[in-house]
Amino acid sequence: MERRRVLVVGGSGYLGQHLLAALADGGGVDVAFTHRRGAAPRPLLDALPGARAFRADLRSGDGLEAVSASFGQPHVIVNCAAISVPRACETDPAAAMATNVPSSLVNWSLGFGNDRTLFIHLSTDQVYEGVKSFYKEEDETLPVNMYGKSKVAAEKFITEKCSSYAILRSSIIYGPQTISPVEKSLPVQWMNSVLSQGQQVDFFYDEYRCPVYVKDMVDVILSLTKSWLSDGKKIQVLLNVGGPDRVSRLQMAEAVAEVRGYSKSIIKSVPASSVNRGVASPPDISMDITKLTQTLGIQPITFLDGVRATLDAEAST
Repeated sequence: MERRRVLVVGGSGYLGQHLLAALADGGGVDVAFTHRRGAAPRPLLDALPGARAFRADLRSGDGLEAVSASFGQPHVIVNCAAISVPRACETDPAAAMATNVPSSLVNWSLGFGNDRTLFIHLSTDQVYEGVKSFYKEEDETLPVNMYGKSKVAAEKFITEKCSSYAILRSSIIYGPQTISPVEKSLPVQWMNSVLSQGQQVDFFYDEYRCPVYVKDMVDVILSLTKSWLSDGKKIQVLLNVGGPDRVSRLQMAEAVAEVRGYSKSIIKSVPASSVNRGVASPPDISMDITKLTQTLGIQPITFLDGVRATLDAEAST
């Protein structure tokens, strides 16, 4: 029987690296990943010698033919690549649309002429307007910023084009650092670092999210992958993927303080309107994850447990 092939697009990013490590660990599949700039990170290649690296530009599709030529048609494509900083999307809407709507990637996968590929796409909670709590998948998408708009456009493109897909609307993903450390600031580590200095820090009390632990996010992707590879039955699913807790930045910081024993008196509560971030930010995009737990039987861990696991992992490296 032919080996099953999984391609992780944006594999050198935060979620991508955690996913690659889990795929390599599980064995049984051939794994490749794409990265955008220069050479793939050496620590990642050293840690995962079985994973094949390809340089590819998602906007143009340059580099994808090399994947076809030497890796072949993937049975599963996981698209983790995006411009995910809302402000960056706001300042360059054309780049946001070109990168975040994976048209070249989808068209490439359709070019194999059969529907043997499951397309798993990372979307965002920012597709919701943010005016109520616990959004459900069928609620209207009314994004307030360009990042959310580009992700809504991506969802529409994928559902119209792909015969088998899973769209995962993810909240803030947090957890331990990656094999090859990513440049972006990681939320729990950043909070731990500023609180450990004992200086007063401002945190928003009026913006709510359902942060999801990275290993839960990976488990969701692995579960969908396994299901597709085992029976090949058509999958067309849209899922909210968040943690079980609706928390503000303030409550996130309080959880870090609780785990590390810092004084909560240095955590200063401020409204989100006190800072101009150069981009509109939805106030409450907490998500109902009933469909996730019912469809896949996965129950994400609480934010407090996730913080504990993150900081324990950091302490042991």
